[in-house]
Amino acid sequence: MDGERHQRLLRLLAERAHGERPAWARLVCEVAVTHLGVDGAAISLRTSGRAQELVADTGTWARGLEELQYTLGEGPAVEAFGTAGPVLVSDLSDAGARWPGFVDSAGAHGLCAVFALPIQGGAVRLGTLCLYRRRPRGLSPEELGDAAVLSDLATSALLTDVKANTASWTQAELPGHYDDVNIATGMLAAELRISIADAFLRLRAHAFGTGSPLLEVARAVLTRQLGAHAFQE
Repeated sequence: MDGERHQRLLRLLAERAHGERPAWARLVCEVAVTHLGVDGAAISLRTSGRAQELVADTGTWARGLEELQYTLGEGPAVEAFGTAGPVLVSDLSDAGARWPGFVDSAGAHGLCAVFALPIQGGAVRLGTLCLYRRRPRGLSPEELGDAAVLSDLATSALLTDVKANTASWTQAELPGHYDDVNIATGMLAAELRISIADAFLRLRAHAFGTGSPLLEVARAVLTRQLGAHAFQE
């Protein structure tokens, strides 16, 4: 059964592929939205530290929810990566104690249910596939099985995109590209004479305190719209 499911979903990906170098990670997200009854999907590379890269998404709504988790440092995808297990929330209003900042902010953006699955290559965790829904409802057993296979296919998609040089995280002009955060963190660390970890925490705290995306705050640092004095304790 799992083999048949895998082949069926692989065919759906192939049917959507156009051109010589299709972006396979994005196709995984598109198939998830079309066939799992969700309204948005995103794939992010993650590490146990602060590094994260948005690889693919289905639009600004999903992208904003991924960025929200990055800014707050909490949420279903963060938890799924940390535990190496799926995080399935059929009604976001029940998860307030779990991720208070994320639930409040994501709920204001219309999120009602979320399902995050880790992307793994063997024992190595690579990132997450996160599925977003605007109405409260869980995944059916069939949908959950498909989601699990899609998370496996996402691993192959990431590797295929790298080999084909179509990986979106190599394109600095994309809104989800987080290199600016890394550079701004380094700048603050040097100017304030603090550690990289401390500089990142101050960036995140400023973003949370002002209600701004972390990427937006980082770019304000890079363009000198925000000086180091704004991050003094």
